[in-house]
Amino acid sequence: MDLLLYFFVENMALIIALMYLALKMKELFLLEMSKHSHLLLLSSLFISFLTFSVMYNPYVFEGMRLDLREVPLFFITYVGGWKFGVLSAIIPAGFRASMGGPTVEIGILQSILFPVLIGALFHDKRPVDKFFPLIDLKRMIIGFVVFEVLKSIWMFFYTPVNLAIIVPIFFFALIAVLAMAMILNEENRTLLLRKELEMYSNQDSLTRLPNIRFFKNKVGDLLSKNTPMLVSMIDVDYFKVYNDTHGHQKGDSVLRTLGQLLMESAREEDIVARYGGEEFIICYTNVSKPEEVIFLAERFRKKVEEHKFEGEELQPGGKLTVSMGLSFSSENRTLEQMIEEADQALYLSKRRGKNQVTIYEAS
Repeated sequence: MDLLLYFFVENMALIIALMYLALKMKELFLLEMSKHSHLLLLSSLFISFLTFSVMYNPYVFEGMRLDLREVPLFFITYVGGWKFGVLSAIIPAGFRASMGGPTVEIGILQSILFPVLIGALFHDKRPVDKFFPLIDLKRMIIGFVVFEVLKSIWMFFYTPVNLAIIVPIFFFALIAVLAMAMILNEENRTLLLRKELEMYSNQDSLTRLPNIRFFKNKVGDLLSKNTPMLVSMIDVDYFKVYNDTHGHQKGDSVLRTLGQLLMESAREEDIVARYGGEEFIICYTNVSKPEEVIFLAERFRKKVEEHKFEGEELQPGGKLTVSMGLSFSSENRTLEQMIEEADQALYLSKRRGKNQVTIYEAS
């Protein structure tokens, strides 16, 4: 009995330790992972390795290799669904088959395929964050107890094991799967909180656009790599008139709409931010000819001019519009210089009648 307990305590400790290490590795290296296929592959490989590690040194009883292999397989299937479970079960099933023995088939069925099946049945299909899931512990424990009860009945009647072995397996497996879930939840709550704090520190609360702090960091990195770019300052024409006429709530709604229109007009590689007040800023990257950017800037200007804003008929000219100023990057130019030049070009757009685009010229 002491040897039996030793093996299962060792299995349980191994599962918890490897789970903890894997989540720390995820925190260090995989936070930027964006493809679900990568998550599927890496998670399945880890669970395969974890299951193999548990199976490598089993408790042998009358030809049966007893261990807690079902724990990681049920867990990954419950969290990720049947695809995760099936992929994770391939290597353990192959390893168990290679060991041979009189109970190889029932060992694969009971402790490798069956936990995947039950885990898939209890898998929570509601939309969740695939990269940082939070587990419903009650639902998971119910599913795991159902699996263990069915497996225990199956083992009791069709294998040589007795209750003195079945009960410890049930007990240690339950502790192990609960520990895996609690470690995952705690780690993911920490990561989600960190990402939320990072988002708010880099995001404008009104428009949900990046703020100027984020903009300067991103564009500064591009400048250090000599990426060709152009900075554009954007200002809403007669915005004070609109605010005074319709109130600040309607004015805030206009700013949110303008942020959305700017994002829709920008290319994927461009960097958009709210500069402050009624001003926005955009960095057009990988551009070398003024004509390219003038086209992009004019497209946004016209998009704003053609958009129907509430109460814009009371604006001067009957439309709500924007003015823009542009500045190209060149050797030994800082971002602050480019912003200053774009601001000067914006001032010229205002002086020349508003609702237009002006490129900065040193003369």
